[in-house]
Amino acid sequence: MLVLPSVIAAQTNLLSLLVLAHFLVGALMLTVLRRRPVIGAAFGIVVLAAMAISVVVNGVGASSPHTESTDWIPELGFGINFALDGFGVLMALIVSILGAAVLAYSLFYFEHDGTYSRFVGLFMAFAGAMTGVVLASDLFTMFVFWELTSICSFLLIGLNDTSETARKAAVRALLTTGAGGLCLLAAVGGLQVAAGTVSFAELAANSPQGSLVQASAMLILLAAFTKSAQFPFHFWLPGAMAAPTPVSAYLHSATMVKAGVVLLARTSPIFAEIGPWRWWIVLAGGITMILGGVRALGQTDAKLLLAHSTVSQLGLLTILFGIGWGPATYAGVAHLLAHAVFKVGLFLGVGVIDHNIGTRDIRKLGGLRKKMPVTVAALVASALSMAGMIPLFGFATKEKSLVALLDAEVGGVATVALIAVLIGSVFSVAYSVRLIRGLLLPQDDEHAHESAEHHEASAVSKFVLSSPVIVAGAVSLVFGLLASTVGKWLVAPGSSLEQEAVSKLALWPGLNTPFVMSIVVLAVGATVGMTVPLVQKGSAASIGESVFDRVYDSVIGSAKRVTSVAQSGSLPAYVAVVIAIVGAAITVSLVTGGDLPTITRFSESWVQVVIAALTVVFTLGVVKVRLRFTAALLLGGVGFGVAMLFVLHGAPDLALTQLLVETLTIVVFLLAMRRMPRDFSPSSQWAPRSIRVAAAVFIGIAVPLFAANVVASRTESSVSEEYVARSLTEAGGRNVVNVILVDFRGFDTMGEITVLALAAMGVANLVRMASRERRSKTSEGVVS
Repeated sequence: MLVLPSVIAAQTNLLSLLVLAHFLVGALMLTVLRRRPVIGAAFGIVVLAAMAISVVVNGVGASSPHTESTDWIPELGFGINFALDGFGVLMALIVSILGAAVLAYSLFYFEHDGTYSRFVGLFMAFAGAMTGVVLASDLFTMFVFWELTSICSFLLIGLNDTSETARKAAVRALLTTGAGGLCLLAAVGGLQVAAGTVSFAELAANSPQGSLVQASAMLILLAAFTKSAQFPFHFWLPGAMAAPTPVSAYLHSATMVKAGVVLLARTSPIFAEIGPWRWWIVLAGGITMILGGVRALGQTDAKLLLAHSTVSQLGLLTILFGIGWGPATYAGVAHLLAHAVFKVGLFLGVGVIDHNIGTRDIRKLGGLRKKMPVTVAALVASALSMAGMIPLFGFATKEKSLVALLDAEVGGVATVALIAVLIGSVFSVAYSVRLIRGLLLPQDDEHAHESAEHHEASAVSKFVLSSPVIVAGAVSLVFGLLASTVGKWLVAPGSSLEQEAVSKLALWPGLNTPFVMSIVVLAVGATVGMTVPLVQKGSAASIGESVFDRVYDSVIGSAKRVTSVAQSGSLPAYVAVVIAIVGAAITVSLVTGGDLPTITRFSESWVQVVIAALTVVFTLGVVKVRLRFTAALLLGGVGFGVAMLFVLHGAPDLALTQLLVETLTIVVFLLAMRRMPRDFSPSSQWAPRSIRVAAAVFIGIAVPLFAANVVASRTESSVSEEYVARSLTEAGGRNVVNVILVDFRGFDTMGEITVLALAAMGVANLVRMASRERRSKTSEGVVS
């Protein structure tokens, strides 16, 4: 038993290897193990368990954070850097432990088919990405894994790719969080320029200032708001509930939506004093908390109710972590843990009900307390924790939040935050009571008599599916009863973010102002929750969803209209656009680039004149002939003439390349033209002949002049001199051309060979196809 921890502690890069292992298991599931999903899920659980053990061994009780670094772009100071401090330990354990629980749950939730294989593969990739986010010690590392979470989330939300609802929800989530990713990338660049670093520790130590730093801070806020579904970007999260329940439980309650909160936790100690940071935090978080609570109160689908409640709870976490006050940060750490526990239990519990009973409609679940008494009891415990009812863990964390905001020394913004949290907490109690009513109380309305479809499940399946729900409910109760002890565990995560974030939790805080507030909130919220009827229909699409859909549809429609004009299908029109742009650019460069070079010698020999004249004749022939085959041959003659000029200038290798390319091009043209009419089509009438001729003459004169101007503008010696000087000493070759091709520009040569090989394969296929058609026609003639 002692061998594994000692081995784990001895590996300096074990965290990086374990993060990579997540992606490797995901890749195996999507390829080699796609027909063995159970084996893949088992591998995934092992990796997640190993990560949890590694985090405990290397992080818990350590005198300093365990760090790992891998260079990526050292010239720019960018690398993949991990730091396992107290907050990283807490978040990594949440990601790993809940991940293992959800993965085990999924074994009995899904059918073991191709969809489940994709789920496990993408799930493990997402778990690895999220682990990278929470362990990142700098903004660049966080951005890399941040984007990976967005991509994996998109694929997991749209897991049921036959559902239009799921596809739309996936696109909405990807575009919204992707926009936040661009903001985060811009912030990385801004801080790298302004402060010379993107390390969280170095930024906190240096306290950078300036307009660029302030702009970067605001971009970080936008990134966090999009990821954690804060107003006005809150609309994407409820729609993401089109994903299967295990996806919703893990990504959109316990982990992914916490990425924005993690970003705020890391950056608030650095930027809280800058500009309007605190006001943006409080306004966005407060509106989100209240708006999410209002919409949760109008839902009849238990999963959607929980989705909107997640939005509301994220608003509270945003305020606590973003306001930049030590005790509030500690309260945020505590409530983040409480939320992860009770929300994963609630989502998985609703999944159990839906799986076994066939419905999530709270108007039809009143009899479940008799059919599933233990599961329903665990669900009620988690719901009471979400409501902040004593003695559940959620009560202690909500109480600590009120204390922190009451005592916050950050000006009037703390008062606004407290008011918003109190109002939002009333709705938290109300929607929690609404859910409990649906689970416990029989309904006498028009929906009560409707019987949901019942799915028989084995005893093992029921046990495995219910176990994480029961454990989550029990943890919420035990952590509440042991709030003081748990509070001591959370000192390290809080103080790793801010030194002043050292506080404590208590189940019974005494008869004080926050406790009175809690009692009032519970009483008002319970009254509202019991008063709002369950029979009302769920809320329609939010304004945010409607605005997003309209903007999205408008952009797509505009793109189609622009494409229909810009991509008209007319080759002459495309050529005209290219000529116009190139000609304009060349004209500007010639006008502003100084005097044109003086031509001192027309040619070096009469042979050059003859070949150039023949090339001109071939060119005029291409323009005048009407037969496609003849034009292709004449065009090849132009290329061969250019190759001969290369030979006369002492460049046989270039001439050989030109000959090969021209030969291959002629063959391709001739094979393709076998299926085309013999003659060219009549000239298009997009412009008069005079304009077309003038454009051709203009570009024909401008390009050579531009090339001559470029050659004459050289201010340094040619790179060829360097090649000659280094050819023998460094590459060991006397043939400079060979050395350039093989050593100095080896990658270019490899690319050219690859292109030629692909072209040759294409030509070979065309020839074989022509031969098959010829044989087919011959055999048909014989048969007839």
